[in-house]
Amino acid sequence: MATIKAKDIRELSADELAVRLRDLKQEALNLRLQQATGQLENPARIRRVRRETAQINTVLTARKSA
Repeated sequence: MATIKAKDIRELSADELAVRLRDLKQEALNLRLQQATGQLENPARIRRVRRETAQINTVLTARKSA
């Protein structure tokens, strides 16, 4: 999965954000399992997934309070 810019995240609908968030959480789980078993090839991917998850959560929270 390619990284997405914050501007692009803001342009997505709430349903698209929910789907993207679900996919990122699943990917984060898989990356943690790979890390625990020593099979993780790209450790930087964990950080990118966490950052994108935080960006989506921030957009969703801002929309709820607006």
